[in-house]
Amino acid sequence: MLGWAITFLVVALVAALLGFGGIAGASAGIAKILFIIFLVLFVIAMVMRALKGKPPV
Repeated sequence: MLGWAITFLVVALVAALLGFGGIAGASAGIAKILFIIFLVLFVIAMVMRALKGKPPV
């Protein structure tokens, strides 16, 4: 998930440098959404791991 977010961020940066504002905005929006989903899943995984009694990594 994080890999996809970084990929869309790079696409947005390249598109912005080349002057494609619409594509850059859309790619940046997708990257934000994927990053938020990644953070939520990461926090859920850490909470579940803590509830099982395993120490955090």
